[in-house]
Amino acid sequence: MTTNHTTAPAPFLPIPASAARIGTVAGATAALAGTFLAWTWTSEFPGDLTVTGYPGGLQVLTLIGAALTLLLALSGYGIRGLRWLTPGGTNSPVRLLALGTLGTTGYALGAISYELGGAVNLEPGAWVSGIGALIATVAALGLPGDQPLADTGAGAWQRFRNSLGAPQAPRPKALPDWAEILVIVAAFGIGLYVFAYGIDTDYTELFIGFLITVGFAFTALHRAGLVSRLTALTAKHRNITLAAALVAAVCFPFTQQKEEYALIGANILIFGTVALGLNVVVGLAGLLDLGYVAFLGVGAYAAALVSGSTMSAIGVEFPFWAAVLTGAGASLVFGVLIGAPTLRLRGDYLAIVTLGFGEIFRLTVNNLNGNSGPDLTNGSQGIPSIPDLNFFGFDFGLKHNILGFDLGRSANYYLLMLVFTAVVVLVFRRSGESRIGRAWVAIREDETAATAMGINAFRLKLLAFALGATLAGLAGTVQAHVNYTVTPEQYQFAGSVPPNSAFLLAAVILGGMGTLSGPLVGAALLYLIPAKLQFMQDYQLFLFGIALILLMRLRPEGLVADRRKQLEFHENDQPDVPEPRQSEETGAGIAKAGA
Repeated sequence: MTTNHTTAPAPFLPIPASAARIGTVAGATAALAGTFLAWTWTSEFPGDLTVTGYPGGLQVLTLIGAALTLLLALSGYGIRGLRWLTPGGTNSPVRLLALGTLGTTGYALGAISYELGGAVNLEPGAWVSGIGALIATVAALGLPGDQPLADTGAGAWQRFRNSLGAPQAPRPKALPDWAEILVIVAAFGIGLYVFAYGIDTDYTELFIGFLITVGFAFTALHRAGLVSRLTALTAKHRNITLAAALVAAVCFPFTQQKEEYALIGANILIFGTVALGLNVVVGLAGLLDLGYVAFLGVGAYAAALVSGSTMSAIGVEFPFWAAVLTGAGASLVFGVLIGAPTLRLRGDYLAIVTLGFGEIFRLTVNNLNGNSGPDLTNGSQGIPSIPDLNFFGFDFGLKHNILGFDLGRSANYYLLMLVFTAVVVLVFRRSGESRIGRAWVAIREDETAATAMGINAFRLKLLAFALGATLAGLAGTVQAHVNYTVTPEQYQFAGSVPPNSAFLLAAVILGGMGTLSGPLVGAALLYLIPAKLQFMQDYQLFLFGIALILLMRLRPEGLVADRRKQLEFHENDQPDVPEPRQSEETGAGIAKAGA
């Protein structure tokens, strides 16, 4: 008989709890104060860190990390008005924030020393923040753990990981509906500010520091239980959540002054929408499609041929709505034609066939140049000079003043693509919650069992394949106008520049298969990070592989996971099950099974 022994929560470092908390507060205060002093003597380092009394650049990120560390450390004292910050873990969020502050500050000091030629270029403010962040981190590691250690003989790494864990936050007291709605609105407002700040970073050093700060801060808030409580509120008020997300997305182009950043937002929406369509195929129906980017290409080429381009072999110009229907319809037809003979295959065989289709599409449009085949797609030159859209007199290629804000071409297409994204989100949500969506999930989990229960697996898989293809074609019609041109090389299985099938599949897996927001989050991260860090372009596939390996090891359900995936991949976790209630008649406890 085996007995599992657990030990009481203990600190990672043998420091008295009172001294550890005092040290954390003092270190975070010093790190915060140092941001108001100059960090270097010259403005040659980006961000101008020479000003005293006004933090800038990387100093702002250290200030934010130190302030959050200080607030959560004070929350551990039970101070009235701050205890709500840590309904779950009390000390593990402080440790994570201290580590994030040390990481950001250490990176900033290292970057200054490297670019300016040594640590001699650091001013006293940099040393104050760096030493303060180090003191806060060491002291935070001396705070007691939030959960007991399961193995008494665990090594240093196991004890360190346990010190970063936290129990699940208890259910909060119900707030009035208006207060819960205000919390949701405030959360999306903060999210919009953080996202706009990340896109608006002007240099690589600031963006890397932004990634470090946001990564540790989000994990800390998750350990504190704030993210789970916000998730519960958004699940309760789904319509309000979708409306708040839409309003925040509409406000994004009004926060950008540069055209290139608005273009990044438009491309994120395009690829996020395509990833959401792939999520229907992979996430809901469980069909591994490795050639999905071909449907995006079909929609883009179809729209380019009928949009009035001077290089179009057809030589016609449809109105915008007709071009959209043409692109979506062409992708639907190809989805049915490819899916009908192949969807009787399963697993790896289906993946190989779809991969072949993707490559066949690229090679076919490359050869339709008048020499190797009919002159339809202009071969490797593609179809250039696609004119800007003009919808009821609104020219998307011109700058427009809306509510006192000047919106350029990229912002116009961003708002247009946002409408398409909202339509795709609505389609995904309604189909996922319908009987068809439940049948897709049944097929994904066990096709043989689903067929035995009377589900027509082939028909429903073909429907998922056709719907996913249509959604990709819809996004392709906008992509053709945003890029001015479509070429065969844009639609590969893998490449250094998105979109490609590997990119889209990685976005779905990273974000969370079968979820609504997961593919959008995954596409945003996978497009934004290489776009801001240009030196990563040549190593994109390698970094994708590293990211997926780490994801499978640390969070296999994805960044945004549904309840089923969480329970599937974390069988030892305790589900959030309501406590048994006493029967009014017999007084016997009735245990309820957690879903």
